[in-house]
Amino acid sequence: MYPQTLRTTPNRRRDTTDYRRATAHALLDEAYHCALAFTVDGEPRVLPTLHVRVDETLYLHGSTGSRPLLAARDPDGLPVCVAVTVLDGLVYGRSQFHHSANYRSVVAHGTARLVTDEAEKLAVLTALVEKVGRGRSADSRPPSRRELAETAVLALPLREVSVRARVGGVREEEADLALPHWAGVVPLRLVPGVPEPDAGVTAPLPDYLRPPRSPWLTPAPLRGTHVLLEPLDPSHADALYAATRDEEVWRHLGHRRPRDRDETAEIIAEALRAAHRGERVPWVQRSADTGEVIGTTSYYEVDEARRAVAIGHTFLGRPWWRTGVNTEAKLMLLTRAFEKLGAVRVVWHTDIRNERSQRAIERLGARREGVLRMHRLRPDGSWRDTVQYALTVDEWPTAQAALRKRLRPVPVQAG
Repeated sequence: MYPQTLRTTPNRRRDTTDYRRATAHALLDEAYHCALAFTVDGEPRVLPTLHVRVDETLYLHGSTGSRPLLAARDPDGLPVCVAVTVLDGLVYGRSQFHHSANYRSVVAHGTARLVTDEAEKLAVLTALVEKVGRGRSADSRPPSRRELAETAVLALPLREVSVRARVGGVREEEADLALPHWAGVVPLRLVPGVPEPDAGVTAPLPDYLRPPRSPWLTPAPLRGTHVLLEPLDPSHADALYAATRDEEVWRHLGHRRPRDRDETAEIIAEALRAAHRGERVPWVQRSADTGEVIGTTSYYEVDEARRAVAIGHTFLGRPWWRTGVNTEAKLMLLTRAFEKLGAVRVVWHTDIRNERSQRAIERLGARREGVLRMHRLRPDGSWRDTVQYALTVDEWPTAQAALRKRLRPVPVQAG
């Protein structure tokens, strides 16, 4: 427990105050919004800043030219107050007076010192980078001596600390409960969006920027003799555009053929947005022989509760048609679905005009279940009738054996 002091004891609603170290530490580690308050020449100042906790010290990031960091050079340090807050919800009352917010906040008082030891500063800056992504410090360039000299760090010992929080629902006068107005709580939370790579980035998205997901929604790398499947990434745009420029590849797909790599990049971005929403699991296909990108494929209509998934959004460069690539990719996806995820049903959809695709799906062992009329719009604006196929877990052993036999090399006859 942190000790109560005059500065950490509230004048009202003392029941909302917490002094447990574990509570304060967890909130400091979770939150990103930090405000640093101090005085300069008798004038109050408040600055937003980045923070990280290391044991019982709160470190604050800044520039060597900023006012608080200049003031902190004083041998006696800089008296400060720091507030770190997480907003959890907006509370709507029937009366305006009882509108409020659910929040959690740490307030720390004390005297901050300027970190001058180079080893300590480097350790703090590493901790700051690790806070935004575990593993990021090893995946980025460390600061140069000039950058280190331009960066200042304040250290605040965590001694006078309190946690304030409001949780729960509406708190209103009994006389207001009959008012005909909506009341309740709108939860708020900080949620990462789809990562947007900077121009010229060719490195794939790091694992620490991929949200933890159910295995059903995780594009785990898969390796075969002919083809490799790895998570689709914006860095694949150039190679995917080059591999699939043939008009025939796009004849029955839901997109027109991309005119350039930027349009291919948008198709990838659309797939990744769907993945972020939990609607799709996209892979890129690579040649196992050369490593070059040759196409893409996905799970979609993922229904973990009913243990069902669809395979589609597949397009493959024409040079790799009839090479075993598509068959092996589907075998790997089916094996993962039935044997890793525990699926009981795998589905395919294809344009009723696409007879080549229908024959390919039938060769996988799937059964035609029917036609979904006027199911989707084609790129030209016409309505597409969709043929639906499915393979069940009961049919999987026979289908698997047939697929493996098709992929088995034909022995060379002697003589």
